[in-house]
Amino acid sequence: MPSTPRPLRKLGFLTIGLFDAADPGRGHESTLEIIELGERLGFDSAWVRHRHLQNGISSPVAVLAAASQRTRRIELGTAVIPLGWENPLRLAEDLATVDILSGGRLNPGVSVGPPMHYEQIREALYPDTADAEDFSYERVRRLLGFVRGEPVTGVSGVEGVEGTRRQPHVESTYDVVQPHSPGLGHRLWYGGGSLGSARWAGEHGMNFLTSSVVKAEDPEGPADFAEIQLSHIRAFRAHHPDGDAARVSQGLVVIPTDSASPEQRARYAEYAAKRLPRTASPQGPARLLFAPDLVGTSGELAERLHAHAAFREVDEVAFALPFTFEHEDYVQILTDLATKLGPALGWRPEG
Repeated sequence: MPSTPRPLRKLGFLTIGLFDAADPGRGHESTLEIIELGERLGFDSAWVRHRHLQNGISSPVAVLAAASQRTRRIELGTAVIPLGWENPLRLAEDLATVDILSGGRLNPGVSVGPPMHYEQIREALYPDTADAEDFSYERVRRLLGFVRGEPVTGVSGVEGVEGTRRQPHVESTYDVVQPHSPGLGHRLWYGGGSLGSARWAGEHGMNFLTSSVVKAEDPEGPADFAEIQLSHIRAFRAHHPDGDAARVSQGLVVIPTDSASPEQRARYAEYAAKRLPRTASPQGPARLLFAPDLVGTSGELAERLHAHAAFREVDEVAFALPFTFEHEDYVQILTDLATKLGPALGWRPEG
């Protein structure tokens, strides 16, 4: 088996947090239990997707706040929060609060662009400002500034009777977001699938999340997923102050079958086969190109990953769990990822 130039340093996983609309509590509890299991298995990070008006996590910051109180070591990330739904100032407060509660383990991933189905939801989301909303990278830049401690307002000081250092007066006003979590600004990620987003994230000192979807932007060029993703990673690092040391995490769908039952293996194979046709060529006006789901034993998966041009450039992964599987399936997949595939890729849990 060929070696990878970048040994796998951080092993993570990503879940959508699927739930039944008739019983959402059970699904959210399942997500929290999966994150707890990930910590016990030694995973470095657990990430949650963000879904609005669907049966997936609509409030990842709230879910990760709960997870922060049920775990002690594992890093907690969002992949990703679509900022078109958010006020950057209010989100900065929420992110800083959860980072403080977690002891500095939060890794917020974000993206920009108009919300999906914007014409149908604009009046509910922005009834007075729908035509004036800016869904460009400026929305990310504002969030970055607020999280990193840029002034929000020129007003600061104390109104009324001044308190003490141990008991600040309730009316003390600061010109930066409170609470301020100093390390959080270095743990912000941009989830991008285009060359432009990779460059922008690098130029602004963010980390870069790349998933199982990229844009095949050159209609004349080859539609090779791994090579396109590789070009994004290299462009990101070329524009980042940290260069080759800039953090990139890859998020392919990877399903090990080492301890799976025959029924599970058949179901996993069927799931991947149904999704395979979309990987043959770019899809839709945006020319989205999807990576095939990887299913097999850990030995087989390690060989395929080591042969993946983009995987060879990263030392962090957040393997995506399939959307529609059962809780026991996720337990089996996570266990094999941590005990079989991770070690086959050179990963070792801390401690």
